[in-house]
Amino acid sequence: MSNIRYELLNTGAVSHEGPQLLYVTSAQYGPDWQGSMHAHTCTELFYCVRGIGEFRLTDCSRPVGSDDLIIVNSQVEHTETSVSSNPLEYIVLGVGGLDLQLAGEASPCVILNCRQQREEMLFYLREFVREAENTPQGWETVCQHLLDVFLIKLSRQAALQLASAGTYRANSECAAVRRYIDEHFTESLSLDVLAEVAHVNKFHLAHTFQREYGISPISYLIMRRIRESRHMLENTNYSLSQIARSIGFSSPSYFSQSFHRSEGISPAEYRKRARAAQATAPVQS
Repeated sequence: MSNIRYELLNTGAVSHEGPQLLYVTSAQYGPDWQGSMHAHTCTELFYCVRGIGEFRLTDCSRPVGSDDLIIVNSQVEHTETSVSSNPLEYIVLGVGGLDLQLAGEASPCVILNCRQQREEMLFYLREFVREAENTPQGWETVCQHLLDVFLIKLSRQAALQLASAGTYRANSECAAVRRYIDEHFTESLSLDVLAEVAHVNKFHLAHTFQREYGISPISYLIMRRIRESRHMLENTNYSLSQIARSIGFSSPSYFSQSFHRSEGISPAEYRKRARAAQATAPVQS
């Protein structure tokens, strides 16, 4: 999967009390994409430039395609998949301090089709990518002002209500680390590596991450891996060694110990129970 994320490190460059642009992502779906459920501490505006796929939440899924705009508010678990013959290409804006809802509705996820506004939408979105990719002088300030205009345009077109995300705002350093873990949990990560991602001292990161999320960065990493392993145990025939290696554990024994500590049973027993439950589940007609 071709996926390039541009982080706005100097978000305080603009005197601004409203929503802040945190990152811009330009991506195209590929065979290496692992569509695992994840959540963000900011709102994501996900625009499908082309392609066909599916957007999944914990309790439902929705088909998506060219010119669909998916608005996912903070802390909402989701993932996207694509039809390999017509892969999704999309641009994503990560925005802090914002909730977006359709007037009169309350939903964690809003999907709008913007085909009639395609030219205007792509003009702004490609400007975000161009500025972030080339990083000319003042590019972060330009991107922040582009966001202000883009949100106004959206509210005009779709009767969207822009509201503050509430009193809780995750520390931006911790939010960046959490996003990084969600996207790189299969890799060899350590507290030192995560501290480099956030450009902070590792002891400072450990303290602030624990304060923000009630869990240490490494414990969150392990939890993220365990969640992925449950899916693989339920739906694949991979051996425990293969699963351990694919989700980033240094050894099968460490995987088994971590899984048992989290779930109260061994991975093998979890798979056995999951298969038994699947075998006795009624067949959907």
